Amino acid sequence: MTAETPLLDVADLQIELITAQGVVRAVDGVTFTVHRGETVTLIGESGSGKSTTAMGVLRLLPEGLAVISGSVRIAGHDVVADPDAARGVRGRTVSLVPQDPMTALSPVHTVGRQLGDAIRLRHPSLSRTEARDKGVDLLKQVRISKPETRWKAYPHQFSGGMLQRILIAIALAGEPELLVADEPTSALDATVQAGVLDLLMELQERTGIGMLMITHDLGVARLVSDRIHVMKDGRFVESGPADRIVERPAEAYTRALLAAVPRLGAWDESAVQGAAS
Repeated sequence: MTAETPLLDVADLQIELITAQGVVRAVDGVTFTVHRGETVTLIGESGSGKSTTAMGVLRLLPEGLAVISGSVRIAGHDVVADPDAARGVRGRTVSLVPQDPMTALSPVHTVGRQLGDAIRLRHPSLSRTEARDKGVDLLKQVRISKPETRWKAYPHQFSGGMLQRILIAIALAGEPELLVADEPTSALDATVQAGVLDLLMELQERTGIGMLMITHDLGVARLVSDRIHVMKDGRFVESGPADRIVERPAEAYTRALLAAVPRLGAWDESAVQGAAS
């Protein structure tokens, strides 16, 4: 694979879901690429098809309930034409950072056990001690303080922000070239959210990893993205460089998403004084 070859090359992807009410076309012919060292973001409201696109790309949708067509090449391997190829690249070439850190980890196994299993999946010859040393280093990379003492802790002993960092560490355990981050900050408050986004951008700058970001928050997208695809009803309604999409949106739907981003208003001294009295 040359430097110009996309890490992820999606062409005319269609995903039909078989439901009790009939067949629903959740993704309707989307095309996009992700290159090394860049972040491409799919943005849209809930139900727009962005997470279904990500799960389809990774072939994580139930085989009997989802029909996928088109082309999805991950590091040159077409995982639509050859579903077995997906198993060969998941956790190695590409890793997933799932949404909702509070439920993504097993509550009955320690963080160290779960991170260690991910490391040994990529490096089966490592001993438990070697895997632990590598895992502690990964926890340091994602800014978990005192990782040596937290190795035997359980998920309920961590905050949401720390759990999100642990999920990033588990995703990085496979030494992937591509990271798919599905709403990685949706369950976090604004301060913790900023820290996680800063961490992802720092990791990308240091490793050159490519990222596919899934979010409903255009405020998040404008911070981290090189390119943005705005998704509605399973289709892209607008695509382009992040600064153009944010500053000069062409579609009313994109403008509505921008209008939904919270902004600080002007300082109202009288309101503060009234509340204090």
